[in-house]
Amino acid sequence: MTTSPEPRAGAERELCGLVNGLAQQIADHLRERAATLGLTAAQATALRELTGPMTMRDLAERMSCEPSNATFVVDKLEKQGLLERRAHPTDRRARQLVLTPEGTALRERLLALLSQESPLAGLTARQQRTLKALLEQAIIRP
Repeated sequence: MTTSPEPRAGAERELCGLVNGLAQQIADHLRERAATLGLTAAQATALRELTGPMTMRDLAERMSCEPSNATFVVDKLEKQGLLERRAHPTDRRARQLVLTPEGTALRERLLALLSQESPLAGLTARQQRTLKALLEQAIIRP
């Protein structure tokens, strides 16, 4: 006698719905906070992910987008004086993205705003670490 895959499929469907719902809440939260600073969601994502000097490819990977999309966002941030493209210290073909002092200050303001009423704020630090570990385990990487 074989068991029906329905209970597992239903559980996976429910879990996918919850993950998608959380992702949407996080995206909405980011969009709302970004707008208060005059930023688009993509610009805010780029600023959030620029934790130090990095290449366009690294930033695009962190933003989960194609490098050409990240380039468009970076061009706007550069025009606003928030970041600079500099020569890479070890790869003469590459450029590094570096926040300007104004970009660093705006990033700090953004991070402070993102921490207020975050969709994840209801979780303890331990629960957030557990969720992070579970999500990392679930993500299939090539």
